[in-house]
Amino acid sequence: MNKKKAYLLIAIGAALWGIIGLFVTYLNKLGFSSIQIVTIRAITAAFFLLFYTLFKDPQRLKIQLQDSKYFIGTGIISVALFNWCLFSAIRETSISIAAILLYTAPAFVTIFSRILFKEALTSRKILALVTTLIGCALVIGIFPDVSGSISLYGFMLGLGSGFFYALYSIFCKFALRKYDSLTVTVYTFVFAAVAVTPFSGLSSIFPLFSNPRVWLYIVGLGFFSTMLAYTLYTKGLNAVESSRASIIATIEPVVASLVSFLVFNEKLNLFQHIGIAMVLAGVLLVQEPSEVLDEESSLLSK
Repeated sequence: MNKKKAYLLIAIGAALWGIIGLFVTYLNKLGFSSIQIVTIRAITAAFFLLFYTLFKDPQRLKIQLQDSKYFIGTGIISVALFNWCLFSAIRETSISIAAILLYTAPAFVTIFSRILFKEALTSRKILALVTTLIGCALVIGIFPDVSGSISLYGFMLGLGSGFFYALYSIFCKFALRKYDSLTVTVYTFVFAAVAVTPFSGLSSIFPLFSNPRVWLYIVGLGFFSTMLAYTLYTKGLNAVESSRASIIATIEPVVASLVSFLVFNEKLNLFQHIGIAMVLAGVLLVQEPSEVLDEESSLLSK
């Protein structure tokens, strides 16, 4: 796979993550708690992925028992703990603060990738990282309004969400050395579902599932914003450095802000428009100059 296609897959995956708030908001309004939504997300994604893989190529479901460590990493340590930290941070602080702390993830990925994979820490990456982090702060609306303070516990939870979110790219890199991207994604959510279901309390809200709208939102959450998003992101990660992928994925809050504006009529201010531009600029900056030139040449030849 060429890098241009890999960047596109990662960007589409991140955009699909960006619309998750649409389904989560409606499910919350219908009476589901955060941990229950996380569990529904994991279970439905695992179901869709298993069904798709059984239909397409059952051989991809074969893994060695000793390799479970990879999926404990991606599914439990990353996906399950990232969600727990994020929702706890939202409760302890606010949505805006939790979101901006979540997007410390690219910084963690860049550091981990340098240590574990010896990926070069270029000035271009650093500039892209700083640009996207500032852009995220502007989009989410926490900057330039920096009023208020948060507890140390809330701050650590927020950083924890970014830390565990970052670990998905890292654990994936190890798993992808041995398994196909689809296999990695399937077992990520199988392990996540097994880990979170016992603590979800889903059995106490069975009557809510009689509402047809619930199933509509569940399909959107489990298929589009989870199965498809993670499949595309993981596939793109095959051909792109973890640090680059994590920076490209910061278009997620941009999409989330646009969804809020278009669906929930939340207005975008000047700083948010600037933030969107900065995040997109960061995505372009993370490409090597030669890749950008190749892309421009390709466009000119069409």
